[in-house]
Amino acid sequence: MLSKLTDRFSSKKNSTEKHQFIDEANNVIIDSDNEHINNAEKFKLSNNNNNNIESKDSDSDSFKKHLIDDVDYQILDNREYIPEYADEYNPMGLAVATAEDKFNYRLIRTKPTIAAMLILVVEFAERGSYYGVQGILTNFIMRPLPDGSTTGKVLKGHTGNAGALGLGLQDANALVMLLQFLAYVMPLVGGYLADAKLGRFKAIMIGVWVGIISHILFIIAALPPVIAKGQAAMAPTALGIISLAVCTGFIKANLLPLMLDQYPYRQNVLKKLPDGETVYVDRDGSMETLTMIFYWAINIGAFLQIATSYSARDVGYWLAFLCPGIMYLIVVIAMLFIRPNLKPERPKGSLLGKALRVVRVCLKGNFFKRLYNKKFWSYAYPENMEKRGQLYQNKKKQTPIDWTAQEVDDYKSVFTQCVMFSFWVIFNLSDTGLGSTLTAQAGAMTSKGIPNDFFNNFNQIVIVVAIPILDYGLYPLLRKWKINFKPVYKIFVGFMLGATASAVSAILQWRIYKTSPCGYYATDCPEPSPLTAWLAIINYGLCALGECFCYTTAYEIAYTRAPDNAKGLVTALFLFNSAISSAISEGVSGALVDPNLIWPFTGIAAAGGFCAFVFLFCYWNIDKVMAKEEAEREAARQEKDLKPIASIRSETAPFDVNDEFELRSAIQSLH
Repeated sequence: MLSKLTDRFSSKKNSTEKHQFIDEANNVIIDSDNEHINNAEKFKLSNNNNNNIESKDSDSDSFKKHLIDDVDYQILDNREYIPEYADEYNPMGLAVATAEDKFNYRLIRTKPTIAAMLILVVEFAERGSYYGVQGILTNFIMRPLPDGSTTGKVLKGHTGNAGALGLGLQDANALVMLLQFLAYVMPLVGGYLADAKLGRFKAIMIGVWVGIISHILFIIAALPPVIAKGQAAMAPTALGIISLAVCTGFIKANLLPLMLDQYPYRQNVLKKLPDGETVYVDRDGSMETLTMIFYWAINIGAFLQIATSYSARDVGYWLAFLCPGIMYLIVVIAMLFIRPNLKPERPKGSLLGKALRVVRVCLKGNFFKRLYNKKFWSYAYPENMEKRGQLYQNKKKQTPIDWTAQEVDDYKSVFTQCVMFSFWVIFNLSDTGLGSTLTAQAGAMTSKGIPNDFFNNFNQIVIVVAIPILDYGLYPLLRKWKINFKPVYKIFVGFMLGATASAVSAILQWRIYKTSPCGYYATDCPEPSPLTAWLAIINYGLCALGECFCYTTAYEIAYTRAPDNAKGLVTALFLFNSAISSAISEGVSGALVDPNLIWPFTGIAAAGGFCAFVFLFCYWNIDKVMAKEEAEREAARQEKDLKPIASIRSETAPFDVNDEFELRSAIQSLH
């Protein structure tokens, strides 16, 4: 087999024989029929007919010269090339772009693949079904059946809101917060299993089947005979909440990484088009657009809350829970069509176990001093461990060191992201309010027949309108003016918008107390405040704009900075901050009663503003850190590709290992 490989460089094969290529996952050489030859190999074979490259000897300089001459391809100085992206017009692969190239070449973005578009459909339907249930749970649990109603609807000639179980605000808060908490804890399980064993698609499908059970349980709980039994309806409701959280956990941690995995390039690259133009393939911009479209799809789906709110008020809760169940069927159908269109995936094993062993090494000795000197993680570099005479990670068991310096840097990136993501805890409290206080606040004002849980739909409305304006209007305009609207700026703006929203809610709550017939006990007052409930949309609108800036950027950072075998886990770690926010809401739910509802909004506003400025200071250069991490990670990939070929060649024939061009040409023809 080795002699066959070296023959590829010293003698030429005809186009009908089998070709070998390297399987990176297993570091072995395998045979493949001609129909599987990549574009670079097809290009080389096609040139046989013209007696160009193949008529020359295997000397690397001659090979390089004629390869360039035949395709009129100009090598850019001081550039790294990624040979696996080689094609007819880019025989050496694609050149890694620099920051300056963005202003010297025309920018293009890649179009979403069929699989990516189907994933957007899945996200739309899954989020629609989730929010369709969540949006009506508060009133379903909190409020009693309206007069004369058996289904929860408001009868003609009556005013008020739909209700069913009548357990009160505190119980409603507790159960809704339980759903939100579990829905953001379970992604840790779903993300870990996807990275370690299952793969993203299989993990998502587990969530899909559990979701079907969940929606059936909610429909059962909403049937009139079950509601009539009062407390008996709590059993299917509680089971529905738990199973919906499991469903969400397995899907939400893996769907966005699965979609972004379909993007063809790992870096910003320069690519020569068939017409001869060299363009800048903007990976960062493409990923930003994909992430924003994904977030847009989430909020398009969330419009189902409008339908479920009116269905509960005008028909009954059985229809209100049936609508999300029907929408969820779109998820099942779309996932069945996605599988044939996905890139092949192979779980690489989660980094969690190895990362914990690295941390154990880093914690030895005077680690506080190393933390202060910013040498905490480098202590676990294999070369540094060997210099200290530490040849094993566990001396007693003589367990060999099974990680590289690049892996240690990856673990450092994951842990630093966990710290960075903690800032979203405060923003989440601004975004959703503590418990159900925002929904209760709208219910304390005059709505003229509009359900009080209708107004939170303006969060989705603003996002659906704002994302196209940002992606096709503001951001391109800033790029045209060469204004670098860095990730840290976007997040800072988002945090400040969330803090402003909480300040507005504090002022509004004060005005409700001043104008309500019941004064500072307005939440359960039979007569609402004369203030219009439409004022509630100010909070939802400002928080929605904040999400467009800080949430989409966070999703992009979570995927981009995460190593390949931890993208699901890192996404789940970001989502886990929502669970922490829900836990805080759960912990203070007992205190969320009149006459003290002004102070929670005030405290969140102050904390949100403070965190925004701290984040701006701490992560001012996050874009440069990300660029450095990606460059190091790509260099490690290239080194991993080059080593097997160099070693194989050196065993069979004289070869200059330092001749990078010939090494990369080898990868190009065998990858």
